[in-house]
Amino acid sequence: MRQKLDRTDIKILAELQKNGNMTNANLASAVGLSASPCLQRVKRLEAAGIISGYGARLNLAKLTSTVTVFTEIMLHDHRREDFTRFEANLRDFEEITECHLVSGGYDYLLKSIVKNIGHYQEIIEKLVDRNLGIEKYFSYIVIRSPFVKQAVPLDKLLSEDD
Repeated sequence: MRQKLDRTDIKILAELQKNGNMTNANLASAVGLSASPCLQRVKRLEAAGIISGYGARLNLAKLTSTVTVFTEIMLHDHRREDFTRFEANLRDFEEITECHLVSGGYDYLLKSIVKNIGHYQEIIEKLVDRNLGIEKYFSYIVIRSPFVKQAVPLDKLLSEDD
């Protein structure tokens, strides 16, 4: 069941999306609360699983060169066990950072972060060698990413207008 959030909860979530390690005092000030009620709300949002964790966003370009690749994958068969087996095997590959079951002309869209194209090819060959029912795949190398948004527009997604 979805939890009802008020405007203040949404402000808290929006602020934490922008800066997950801000102090409770700064968060409280940003959303117009005193520290204690703000902390209570954050704890409630965490307990409800709405805030599922905190982490650092890394600027990989400052550390090393990487290549981002999106891969469309089509499976031979479409039984539930085919999807379950495929998804379970993907979890073994840390370089695959996103996996989406999609509708349309293929079954899955994967996002991989790799050292280079050779590294990506090794991963694809390992996937194919596992006999997971991959019928075909298409790879799309990211040339550049003009922007990648980490935060979602909560005020628009949670509005009651539509």
